[in-house]
Amino acid sequence: MAVHRSNSGKYSHSNTADPGAPVSTANGPSINRGPSASRAKPTEITPSILEELKAIVGPTHVWTDPEKMESYCHDETDAKSYGHMPDAVVFPRTTEEVCKIVKLANRYRVPLVPRGAGSGLSGGAIPHQGGIVVSLERMNKLLELDTANMVAVVEAGMVTNELARTVEEHGLFYAGYPMSLETCFIGGNIAENAGGGKAIKYGVTGRYILGIELVTPTGDAVWLGGKLSKDVTGYDLKSLVIGSEGTLGIVTKAIVKLIGLPTARADLLVLFKTPKEAIDTVPVILTRGIVPTSIEFMDRLSIQTSCRYLNETLPYEEAGALLLIEVDGTNAEQVETDMITVGELCETRGALQVYVAQDKNNMERIWNVRRNIAEAFKVYCPVQSLEDIVVPTSRIPDLIPELEALSKKYSIQIPCYGHAGDGNLHATLVKDPDMDMLTWKKVEDSCLRDLYAAVARLEGKISGEHGIGIKRKKYFQEIVNPVELELMRAIKRAWDPNNIMNPGKIMDL
Repeated sequence: MAVHRSNSGKYSHSNTADPGAPVSTANGPSINRGPSASRAKPTEITPSILEELKAIVGPTHVWTDPEKMESYCHDETDAKSYGHMPDAVVFPRTTEEVCKIVKLANRYRVPLVPRGAGSGLSGGAIPHQGGIVVSLERMNKLLELDTANMVAVVEAGMVTNELARTVEEHGLFYAGYPMSLETCFIGGNIAENAGGGKAIKYGVTGRYILGIELVTPTGDAVWLGGKLSKDVTGYDLKSLVIGSEGTLGIVTKAIVKLIGLPTARADLLVLFKTPKEAIDTVPVILTRGIVPTSIEFMDRLSIQTSCRYLNETLPYEEAGALLLIEVDGTNAEQVETDMITVGELCETRGALQVYVAQDKNNMERIWNVRRNIAEAFKVYCPVQSLEDIVVPTSRIPDLIPELEALSKKYSIQIPCYGHAGDGNLHATLVKDPDMDMLTWKKVEDSCLRDLYAAVARLEGKISGEHGIGIKRKKYFQEIVNPVELELMRAIKRAWDPNNIMNPGKIMDL
């Protein structure tokens, strides 16, 4: 399945296995078309290297035309700030082809960047040193549905939502649910250990990856893990790869754990007068023995902006914040009991209103508001810094005052929304449309440093699901424990001796 970006910034899918027509750049982002003067390219891709690539995957599956490569120079981060043109994009179809590409890259010391759908938010799939982008979109098959072992074997380029829909037809559920499931690939989910709205109950991607086929940074293929619920046979290399952002190899296949499909569901839309009242309610819910599927938080600015963008009329006028709470299960009576209990608990904590959505249309209506917050703010100003800070759930109430203080200090909007149930919130720095870019860059840098310092004081981390990539690399290297950082560097050096696998991401060597 090929994935192409439209002018709206969203993705459309075609059923052809071959990447589609050239991407128009008439209204595209301004991006770097070569390495900067301060960043020397390890090796030029010569015509002979291109011929070797064509011999591996076929001439039509090697792109060097800048127009065709345009959508592969950036992800969902700001293209003007982070975008960089690759020297070539290749589209392998088999693991064997991936192995040959990686061996070639080692031989000539050419950087490789693994890429899924390009829906990341950290610059992890951007070829910022040029080199070869290895797109896995042709490797998009469901290879096996093993209902006896409750697993699916999939290629890394399969769209997550296609997997979810396919197994649902068999009464099964893939619970490793990221919010961008309509566009993202399983391989990208594994690279980032992606999470989402259901993580509070079901966990993140890593919980559901039992095995992976990995092409190592030196070009060898190996299976790590398998169709096993338990495995302590040696080091857990599979878990080391999950969340490594494509720096320790290219995942080509995965064995995905499935569970029974929940048959009952209810959503609560709970309005509170202040963000503090809403956030203070979250730890209380979690200590009452009920584990909701989701507890999503939205502050007033997020609600207003998304509703206006969607022309939606949710009753948010008196609310300073809201919680979107979902409960599900296989017993409808139990789900209803849990829904009532959570609703009553919210009322005792000062909720202005508790709305119940039990039919599909109303459920989709309220979730649509949550899903479109980021797109809505892009209409206000496309320049923003979407963060995904994470703190222990008990420290969530302490985080909101910090964000309010930073908003005042820097005179910028910092809407806050996200996965309050697991402490992972998207505090988003939004540029004032009238602010010049030089001022914005200074404000963004200073505000991020203050934000990350506040998160560290609250025993948190600077990324819960989006990853470090190149966007957060300098901040990560400044705040992480030096011993921990050196352990990571040692692993990277050992696995990737020529430093060709997504070099320069997460940390500098």
